[in-house]
This record gives sequence, C-alpha cells and structure tokens, in this order.
Amino acid sequence: MDFPISGHHINPLYLAILGFVVGIFGGFFGVGGSFLAGPGLFVAGLPMNWVVGTDLAHIVGKSIVAMRGHLVRGNVDMKLGLIMAGGTIIGTEAGAQVIQHLKQLKLVNVVVGVVFIAVLVSISAFMAWESWATITGKRTRTQKRKHKDDESAVSGFSDRIHRIKLWPMIKLAESEIKSISLWTVLIVAMVGGLFAGFLGGGAGYVRMPLLVYVLGVPTKVAVGTDLFEVVISSSYGTMSHAIKGNVDILIALVMHTGAAVGAQIGVVLTQFFRGPRIRLAFSPLPFIGAVLIVYGLITGHQMK
Repeated sequence: MDFPISGHHINPLYLAILGFVVGIFGGFFGVGGSFLAGPGLFVAGLPMNWVVGTDLAHIVGKSIVAMRGHLVRGNVDMKLGLIMAGGTIIGTEAGAQVIQHLKQLKLVNVVVGVVFIAVLVSISAFMAWESWATITGKRTRTQKRKHKDDESAVSGFSDRIHRIKLWPMIKLAESEIKSISLWTVLIVAMVGGLFAGFLGGGAGYVRMPLLVYVLGVPTKVAVGTDLFEVVISSSYGTMSHAIKGNVDILIALVMHTGAAVGAQIGVVLTQFFRGPRIRLAFSPLPFIGAVLIVYGLITGHQMK
C-alpha cells in the first residue's frame, strides 16, 4: 500500500525504515536527522516544500524521545537551551517565510536543493578533517575538558569567542563555559533556526557543530542540548509550515513509529564513544544526504 501525497505515492514500509535509521542517528549525534530524512523524502518523490514541512513534523516526536534519554544522562544544558529558544524561533520563522516565497516563484526544489547540498558537503568535510586531526594528534592545540572526555583540534576558536566581552555575559556551568556573551548564543540560535525553517528538520546538522566549535560546548552536552533545541525549532516550524500547507501529518506519523525506537538505541550508543569519535562517525552522513539530493536534481524524476 502506498500513500497518495500531492500526486505521489510513498510506501509506508519505506517511511518506517527511514524513520528508524534517522532515529538512531538523531539519538546518537544529537541532530534531528533531516540531513537524511529530507533527502530520503525528496528522492521518494515528495516536492521540496512538503519535504521541509513534513520532515519538521516527524522530527518533533523522535527528538523528544532522544532528548529524554540524554537528560537522564546529564547531557542537556537546560539553561543554554532555554536561552537559545527565542533566537531559534525567530530564525525558524524567517526560513519558513523564504520557503513560502520560493514556492510562489516555483523555485523551491532547485534553490533549497542547491543550498542543502552546499551546507551538507561543507559540514561533512570540515567535521571529518577536525575530528581526524583531533584523534591523530596532528594539531597541538587540543583542549581536554574536565569530566567530559572531550577535545578538539580547533578549540582555540571557541576560546577567542569566549573572550568577546559584549554585555551581558553569562555562565553556562553544564557546558563548562565560565563566561560568554549572551549575544553570541542568540546569534548561533538564530542561524540554527534559519536553517531549520529553510531546509527542514531541526537543522541539528548545523547547530550541533556550532555548539561544539563556536560556543565550545563538550560534544556529548552539545548532542543533548541540540536535541532540546530541535524540539523547539521543529515544533514551531511544523505549526508555521502547516499553516502554509506544507505538512502531511500521515507521513510524519508513519516515520515516527520507526524513529521513536531508533532514537532510544542511538542514545544508548553515545555512552561508548568519546567526543571526537562521535564527530568523526557523524561526518560522512551529511555527504550521503547531499548525494541523494544531487541524484534527485540531476535526474529530475527522483527514486520511487
């Protein structure tokens, strides 16, 4: 049985399996999984505006399940997440408005597809380089954080960000950040929200690297806190896109049946990996999503 969606038909088993895989990755890497869910829906034949809105809807439930697991393990900085919420919502709405404008111009597939590819490839390449450099010790400026078993070859960048004394300054104890400008946190939140509204999902594939490399949050805390933000941005984005007619709730619910199970598996797996290895394992996944989108754009007919 296939579901008729905007003139297209999608096998529910495919949706459940896609949700399960995305759930594992989401629970393990702290991202909503839209770097795979979005391309997965696109190659199945769903128009890009429906991909963005429906992906947001399915991400909400799965991220709640995964976040709860990380909260129990102490991997969520609630103060940081709540501060970021306002910027996340503003950015998400801005992204949703851009999608609506592109839909009216009938350019949404091409523009969103090209931007998606550029973002995913860039993130994949950078995180692969950074995590490998950290693990092999090719960079001397690695910083190990107390109690978090985490380090980064580019920790010097976040250190410089922390030295920006733009009032008000805040302390984030759970993230081991003694002092950082509130405006820096809000800018990171708005950037993550913008990608969430524009590219779909929670945009954790953007926010998680920003938390680690820009704000200097330990990887496991970034994973849990990002999931908290994914819940916020996806919930708001789903409502915004639903009003604009870009959400098919049936697809979202079927995907969530698999994602809820996968998310719990992913959360448990984080206990067995250090921060750099989590980032290294994550790095090829955005590239896979980019390849799927390239296929859809080049062929023009997508995979059925």
